Amino acid sequence: MKNALKFYKDFPKEGILFVDIIPFLQDKKVYAEIVEKLGEAVSAPNIVAPEARGFLFTAPLLITKPEVQNIIPIRKSGKLPFNEGDLQDIAIEKEYGFDHLFYRLSDIAAGEAQGDEFHISIIDDVLATGGTAVGIAESMMAQKIVKDGQEYKVVIDEFIFLVELDFLKGAERLEKIAPVKSLI
Repeated sequence: MKNALKFYKDFPKEGILFVDIIPFLQDKKVYAEIVEKLGEAVSAPNIVAPEARGFLFTAPLLITKPEVQNIIPIRKSGKLPFNEGDLQDIAIEKEYGFDHLFYRLSDIAAGEAQGDEFHISIIDDVLATGGTAVGIAESMMAQKIVKDGQEYKVVIDEFIFLVELDFLKGAERLEKIAPVKSLI
């Protein structure tokens, strides 16, 4: 898997080392291995997948891992239709700037609860500073999800990444919330 990665210096701006995971999608054997390893790492029935690469690697888990019941998409502005009160805005700090992402409470509620909790694994492609994952986790943990008239809290079980840039120490930030697992 590691040999398939490509790296680009100074992209999208100077000082950033961009990790290109698209080659994972160009090798059927490597892709299958990644999906298998993700399936082994995930423990929650609900998965958060930030766009767009997160979708590519989490969707197969709905078929290959019976315990996975729901994928909660995290999207950029203007990509999720919503009813009033459903859409949640996440302000995130990335290694190269600030951004906003969005999710719907109804997408969490569509999943499987255990007791009075929705257990969630956050799966993303690359762990750099951890800003995106921290923003998502903190926003979701602050929510009360209503399903069938009952109120539930959100628990982050783990963060899972295809690749971790450990020199940026993003895992240290995330481990204050939940365990971090990285394939590479």
